[in-house]
Amino acid sequence: MLSLRLRGALRARPPTVASAVTPFVRHNSTIPPKPIEDSTSALDYKSVSQRRTRPPPLPSSYLPQSRTAEEAVTNILYNTPPPSTQPYKKHVLNCLVQNEPGVLSRVSGCLAARGVNIDSLVVCRTEIRDLSRMCIVLGGQDSVVEQIRRQLEDLVPVWAVLDYTATPTISRELLLAKVSILGPEYVQDQLSGFEEQPEAAPTDGDAALLQKEAILAQTFEQSGTTSLPAPPSASEPDAHSKAKSLSEVLRNRHIYFAAIRAITDQFGGKIVDIAENSVIVELSGKSSRVDAFLGLMRPFGVLESARTGLMVMPRTPVTATPDEELAVSTSEAVDASLLPPG
Repeated sequence: MLSLRLRGALRARPPTVASAVTPFVRHNSTIPPKPIEDSTSALDYKSVSQRRTRPPPLPSSYLPQSRTAEEAVTNILYNTPPPSTQPYKKHVLNCLVQNEPGVLSRVSGCLAARGVNIDSLVVCRTEIRDLSRMCIVLGGQDSVVEQIRRQLEDLVPVWAVLDYTATPTISRELLLAKVSILGPEYVQDQLSGFEEQPEAAPTDGDAALLQKEAILAQTFEQSGTTSLPAPPSASEPDAHSKAKSLSEVLRNRHIYFAAIRAITDQFGGKIVDIAENSVIVELSGKSSRVDAFLGLMRPFGVLESARTGLMVMPRTPVTATPDEELAVSTSEAVDASLLPPG
């Protein structure tokens, strides 16, 4: 009887923690990760991710059932929060979204609903085929941009949204600018599309014959008069002055081209196209550097310009070695009041 009771107790005893957890771990280790098929994968990631911190819940507001008109007016006059005094500054948002149609319209629609103007927006594919990265530059207050960031993160095809405003990053922007090399006095003619075309020589026989007959008729008319032909007016320069002006234009063209090339080399850019009256310059750098380069190119005459927008990548922190920490600590100034007397 005692042996039967011991057997029943052993059978009824619950399994230990190790025996209950081990089969679960082995079972999960054999399951492959879920493939990214549609935008609902982002919802699964955001629901099970432990790193994503949820904002605290909003406090429940209690309103009395009945209030007088005086209490309502007093609440409006004295309890209305004042407008925010936070300064407007530039913010950089980096979004990781699903690579599918309609994502860009949903993100831009969310920003347009808040009345936010987008300074630049760059979208590109990542090293993962089903994911794309968006870099959005916009201006606004910190509280408003934080609300926008949370609203973007709540969209279905959005995986994560990070604010790189206060993060050490590497930012780059590409510029293509077409600059005139004729000088500022010819910029308006180039912008209007005016180009002097040389006179086309007659190709058919009838046109050549008509031209010869006109020359003969003019010579015959002048032969009947004894007066000399009228001197050329000031508006029609002779061949010598015309050749001189053309040589000056050619000389100025080379001077302007050398100046543009020198400035481009100083900014780390390069000239990618050379035409008869203009050049195309390529430059990659920070937004402030691109603005400074365009400011230096305006006196020459900027005919066209195109910018890609800002792209950012966060820096990787470098840990200091013990020797470097010791060198930094020894290089600090020593307080003379802490030294012993003498």
